[in-house]
Amino acid sequence: MRVGIGYDAHQLTTGRPLVLGGVEISFEKGLKGWSDADVVVHAIMDALLGAAALGDIGNHFPPNDPTYKDISSITLLSRVGGLLKTQGWRIGNVDATIIAERPLLQPFISQMKQNIGQALSISERQVSIKATTNEGLGFTGREEGIAAYAVALVEKA
Repeated sequence: MRVGIGYDAHQLTTGRPLVLGGVEISFEKGLKGWSDADVVVHAIMDALLGAAALGDIGNHFPPNDPTYKDISSITLLSRVGGLLKTQGWRIGNVDATIIAERPLLQPFISQMKQNIGQALSISERQVSIKATTNEGLGFTGREEGIAAYAVALVEKA
């Protein structure tokens, strides 16, 4: 068994949809990025790739590559899951925490777990997503951005 950790953060900006865990959430701002900037999915991808010692998302999906402009991070997550499978890895579980002052994310957690489980071809019972605030501290507390941490367990199939 091997464990990986992932982290991602993106700046909030106007004129973009807010996508977290593959769910488009109604909010006055979205996340700035080359893809859909889904921080929770990006953190999960890096945790999985790190656990399997397969680099990071920047290696596999380079920023500024036109192929990935505005692409769904769930699509990229599915590719990461396929890569792990071809390399002989089975996913045990993923656990992620989203840090955002607003919006309230609890109503969307179940759909996020379903989307992530489906993309990775694992049960949503193997996916944990939590959301918390930063109590007004730091860039997330000032509502300048949203961040996410993730850990993943993989084992040789």
